[in-house]
Amino acid sequence: MRMQITRRQREAVAGYLFLAPNFLGFLLFSLLPVLASVGISLTDWNISGDFQWIGLENYRYMFAGDPKFYGILWNTFYFTLLYVPLVLVASLGLALLVNRKYRTVVAFRFMYFLPVVTSAVAASMVFQWIYNHEFGLLNYLLSLAGLPKVAWLTDLRVVMLSVVFVNIWKNAGKLMVIYLAGLQGIPRYLYEAAQMDGANPVQQFFKITLPMISPTTFFILITSVIDSFQVFEIVFTLTGGGPLDATRTLVTYIYDMSFTRFRMGYACALAIVLFIVIFIFTLFQFRLQKKWVQADV
Repeated sequence: MRMQITRRQREAVAGYLFLAPNFLGFLLFSLLPVLASVGISLTDWNISGDFQWIGLENYRYMFAGDPKFYGILWNTFYFTLLYVPLVLVASLGLALLVNRKYRTVVAFRFMYFLPVVTSAVAASMVFQWIYNHEFGLLNYLLSLAGLPKVAWLTDLRVVMLSVVFVNIWKNAGKLMVIYLAGLQGIPRYLYEAAQMDGANPVQQFFKITLPMISPTTFFILITSVIDSFQVFEIVFTLTGGGPLDATRTLVTYIYDMSFTRFRMGYACALAIVLFIVIFIFTLFQFRLQKKWVQADV
């Protein structure tokens, strides 16, 4: 007896077939590597040798024996605390600046977005010259103003701020585009009604603009926190984690453990801890969104 296949079943099969490539890609390039990392984190493996099962020894050493771990973890948190609020303010400011109907506004949008498509390595090399203590452009401008030179990349007091600024310069344009889309989705009649009620631009910004773009801000906040915990290229190229590990973050430490010292087991353990930290922060932000994100806008 021939089995009859209904139209709904054919559509379901077609849908699963379309989903299959994406699912296989997720399985091969995301889920399996994560599971492999968990397994490797329980071993002592140096790439060339055999796997030696050591259980939770890597984690014990990380939290109780590694003299650098807590300092590097603090550097990662410190970078996030500096970078996220500043990049939010900078990108929103740029979006407000270019959210106009002038003829030249397209040129400004292109100019602000240009750092996004610039190579992070190339940008870091340029900023190495700008930050140079002896002949850098920034210190030259300070000397013109009669101010002393600053060792931007070697002074422990300012080196993290220097790295944060480069990351903001690199990423603010990308977030500006997202904010711009949110701003252009705000109905104009809200501002017209506010103007009729006598609200000034500052009041309109805090009472209309910020609440209306709160879902956009939430999305940017989540992605920026995740990006900040995974910062690598600019830190690695600009300072290499120095001086004295002052700018070394968890990802650069993972790179050092895995591809410089070939301690793959410990590097995977660090990666798992980084994943847990990012997951906790993301979950915490999702829990808090109901208190400030206006979904019904």
